[in-house]
Amino acid sequence: MSKVDSNADVKRGLEGVIVAESRVCYIDGIKGRLYYRGYGIGDIAKNCSFEEAAYLLLYSKLPNRRALHSFSVELRRRRNLPQRIVEMMRTFSKSMTSMEALRTAVSALAADDPDARKVSLEDHLNNGISLIAKMPTIVAYYYRINRGEEVVKPDPELGHAANFLYMMTGRVPDKTSARGMDMDMVLHAEHGFNASSFAVRVTVSTLSDMHSAFTTGVGTLKGPLHGGAAEEVMRMLEEIGYAKNVDKYVQKILAGHGRVMGYGHRIYKTYDPRARVLKKMAEEMSKEKENMRWFEIGERLEVVMEREKGLYPNVDFYSAMVYHHLALPIDINPSLFAIARSAGWVAHAAEQYGDNKLIRPLDRYVGEIDLEFIPLNKRK
Repeated sequence: MSKVDSNADVKRGLEGVIVAESRVCYIDGIKGRLYYRGYGIGDIAKNCSFEEAAYLLLYSKLPNRRALHSFSVELRRRRNLPQRIVEMMRTFSKSMTSMEALRTAVSALAADDPDARKVSLEDHLNNGISLIAKMPTIVAYYYRINRGEEVVKPDPELGHAANFLYMMTGRVPDKTSARGMDMDMVLHAEHGFNASSFAVRVTVSTLSDMHSAFTTGVGTLKGPLHGGAAEEVMRMLEEIGYAKNVDKYVQKILAGHGRVMGYGHRIYKTYDPRARVLKKMAEEMSKEKENMRWFEIGERLEVVMEREKGLYPNVDFYSAMVYHHLALPIDINPSLFAIARSAGWVAHAAEQYGDNKLIRPLDRYVGEIDLEFIPLNKRK
């Protein structure tokens, strides 16, 4: 009996390991900068709709008016779900979460798409655009079905973000709400080799199809360490209640070696640039809704967390406030993340396929070898 001796360095969670070159996204975690295809996130969030940001991610350039119109029309044309998928969702258990329903429906959509199993670059983009268009419909339909309400069909006159809110509520959103949803989608659309985008690339590297890649992405994003943080942030804010309770709450959490949700990030060592943008939107919406309670808690938390831990809010922190002001239920927050990140998934899938090599890392085996085999009749 012996063990394998290896001096190979192990990077748990692939932390700090560069596994590929990419032109999709650049993150400077030290300086707190984020770029989509070379364009700063501040400029993108201020000036672009989700459709425009998605086009940039998929086609590596900003669209002109004609290209943006054509792309937007194509997304709107593909929003509807096959009736079979809608009826399938009606059979789901009431206990099924929004992400579980999304994962199942995305996978099932492959049966209704004659091109689903095709894996050329053109097919990846084509199927990816269809999935980007349909994911908001899936989430909104299941939300209403789960509540015993009739689904609200997509409105071809509304943009991607506004239409989602319309399908959720049955009401055309006001301009501030539509812009808040749109901006949140833009800011969540892409973020480098995050867990779900990397999982999508692993799936595509096997020459699997886009529906399989998206199913992988949704399943990965479902985990609370990746896509569930905004949901936990809102629960935390509700527990704190008021700004005057922040100091005592943080002291209690830190004393118990717990985590204050929405603070700190694996990559950013300073203020998350997406959080800066969403903080302004959260403040604007708080004033318009005449409810500054959550924003005041947020401002006090920033002061206390920087003082106590040197940590800053990440994108999930102020996203939670935006979702609250949009009257979106807490438990669908991870699905909102998935709807937006779908654009990044398609961009990464296309890039992976364009210069593909099967992703197959090594591990360092630390178990025993050369064990004596004992026949079944002699085992105790």
